[in-house]
This record gives sequence, C-alpha cells and structure tokens, in this order.
Amino acid sequence: MQRLTFPHIFKFWAPLAATWLMMAVEGPFLAAIIARLADPKFNLAAYGVAYSFALIIEAPIIMIMSASTALVENRFSLIKLRNFTYWLNGGITCLMLIFLIPHVFFFVTSDLIGLPPEVSQLTFYATLILLPWPGAIGYRRFYQGILIRNNLTRRVAYGTIVRLMTMSCTAIGLYLYGDLSGVVVGAAALSAGVVSEAAASRIMSWKVTKELMRIETGEREVTYAGIARFYYPLALTSMIALGVHPLVTFFVGQSRSAIESLAVLPVITSLVFIFRSLGLSYQETAISLIGRGWHDYDKVKEFAFLLFFSVVAGLGLIAFTPAAEIWFGVISGLSQELTRFSRIPLMIMCIMPGLSVILSFQRAILVSSHKTAPITWATIVEVTGIIAVLAVAIGYLDLKGAVAATLALVTGRLGANAFLIPKCAAAVKRQKAVSSRQ
Repeated sequence: MQRLTFPHIFKFWAPLAATWLMMAVEGPFLAAIIARLADPKFNLAAYGVAYSFALIIEAPIIMIMSASTALVENRFSLIKLRNFTYWLNGGITCLMLIFLIPHVFFFVTSDLIGLPPEVSQLTFYATLILLPWPGAIGYRRFYQGILIRNNLTRRVAYGTIVRLMTMSCTAIGLYLYGDLSGVVVGAAALSAGVVSEAAASRIMSWKVTKELMRIETGEREVTYAGIARFYYPLALTSMIALGVHPLVTFFVGQSRSAIESLAVLPVITSLVFIFRSLGLSYQETAISLIGRGWHDYDKVKEFAFLLFFSVVAGLGLIAFTPAAEIWFGVISGLSQELTRFSRIPLMIMCIMPGLSVILSFQRAILVSSHKTAPITWATIVEVTGIIAVLAVAIGYLDLKGAVAATLALVTGRLGANAFLIPKCAAAVKRQKAVSSRQ
C-alpha cells in the first residue's frame, strides 16, 4: 500500500484551499466596494450584521459537505442524504422568511441589538436580498462533498471560480451603473455568486452521481435515523458556532465606539478569514485521507502542524508591519480613523488562523471515527468562553467593542481546542487499535 507523503497531501488539499481562498477574497472585495460608496460607516456596519444573520440561518446545513464526504458511497446513501438535504434546505429558508417579517426583524435589530434606525433599515434590505443564500449553500455543499469523496477536488475549485466571477461582475456592474446603497450591492453580489456556484456544482457532479446511482451495495447501511444521529451533532455545532455572530453583534452594539467597531469588524474578519480558510479547507481533506486508513494518520497530523505555523506567520507579517495600513487604508478603503482603529484587533486575531487549522484537524479525527458529539460540546465551550469574555470586557472593563470581540473570539477558540485534545487522543488510540487487528 502506497504511503502518504506531503506532496500527495498537498495535491489533494490545494484545490480545496484554493476554493476557500477564493471565497475568502469576496469579503474584502465587497467591503472595499461598500467603503467607496455613500455612507460607508453605516453600510459596512449593516453589511456585517446582515452577513451574520445569514450565517446563523444557514448554520444547520453548513456541515452537510462533511456528511456527504463521509457517507455517500452508493445509490441508497446518495438518495437518502440528498432528500435529507432538501428537507433541511426548505426548513431554513422558511425560517429566514419568518425572520424577515418586519415586526420580528426590527424587534431583533432595533430593540434587542440596539442598532441605529439607519443601520437597522439597511440591514433589512440586505437580509431580504440574501434570502436565496442558505438554500443555495446547502445544495452546493452536498454535491461538493460527493466531488471530494471521489477525488474531484479540482471541480470544487472550478465552481468557486464561477461564484467569484458572478459575484465580481454583479458587484462591479451595480457599483458602476446602479444607484444603490453599498449594503444592497454587497448582498446582491453574494446571492448571485452562491446561486451560480450551486448550479455549477450540480453540473460538475452529474457524471459521478450517475455512477453512484448504479452502485447498490456499500460498507454500511444508511438510514434516515442513522443520518440524523450522525448529522445532528454537526448541525448543532454549526448552529451554536455561527449563532455567536449575532451575540457578538449584540454585545458590540452596547460597547464603547460601537459604530466604529461594527464598521471595522467585517473588514478585520474578512482579512483573517483569508488565512483561516487554509485551515478550514483542511477538514474535508483530513476526513477523506484518514478515512482511507489510519496508517497515514501521523503524516496528516504533521501536515496540519506545518499549516498551523504557516498561516500564523502569514497573518503576523501583515498585522505587525506597515502592511496593515496598506490593507486597511488603500485596499479596503477605510478612513485613517478606522484604519488606526483596526490595528490592535487585528494583532489580537493573529493566532486565530492557526487555531482554525487545529480545530479542523480535530473535527476530522472525530468525524472519521463517527464520534461527532464531542464536536458539539467543544463548540459549547467555545461560545461560553466568548460570551463570558465579552460580558467582562464590555460590561466591566469598558473596552472598545472591536478589541473585546477579538479577545473573546480567540479565548473561546483556545477553550474548544483544549477541550478536544483528550477526546481526539482517545479516538486515535481506538481507531489505530482496530486497524492493527484487521
């Protein structure tokens, strides 16, 4: 049996990394366009809030790619997981429609979060335009998981190219020829991009799904109850993790320098996400490679640690050098005031991409072991830490919102990583013991 090498891992991972990198670029790109339109402070703040709402509503479906990568191996598993995905898509779209009822929406944004009326109204327009977002995300992630399982990772990257091209053309066209608010331009570009990517993913997986439909047998029987047991912890994990975004928005809205913080946070997190994306893309890579045999586990782990140091160093070169001013002031189009405001929060977030690499690798171990419950508990630990730090930093220390938020995000993630260390060690020991007996 051929042993895994770093070049083999890199060849498998690189298209997925390119996919996530391309998705990561859209955040800074759209923020830069919004910053160059009228009322950038209000529109950037509204864009960040609307995007956080879209993330929490899509949370139940976002892990379907990991499920598809791990479970779809024949006709029956394909049909059952596809039906499961469609029902889940329909449910979250209905949930978003309910949230968009004006009385419900403005109660949350104005009364609970405390957004200024201008920001709240702009956020409503953006969230309405993002209505297709959750369903399209679920649809394309289901088919992307099938592509990954069948070693067609390059096609995932091709789909993202379609998304970026559609998003860019929409944003630039509305910027040049429309007379719309910046947040409307950003939301319209996001929706157009993700819908086009969903269609491209379906087209590119057409042949492999036809082949799967001809396979009647597999290693294990897949039932709806089994899918629910496997997927429930993953969905709950995403819901808890992405639910933290509105919570952070709520706390930041009550903080010192609230509007400035809400304006710069999407710009900061977009930059950090570029480096985090390299770690996030490693989750499905590790699931697929570990799933082929635990004899290659050590090599997959070594690659993860190499990736950890690379992404931390890369972001640090921007955060602690004059490159930060170039990024925020020139590329992102922020004012001098907001550029200075962004420096310290970015420095705090430097470790975050590395922690994302570790978390992705830990989750891959547990998903490959079919032990998904600890992933949910780790996320609960993370969110609890975030809320606790926010409450202290804003309620008692009176820190600026952006500083408090970034401190909370890093602290929470450290807690999640620490919680999973013994769980993963036990899973690896158990799986290696099983492999040695086979």
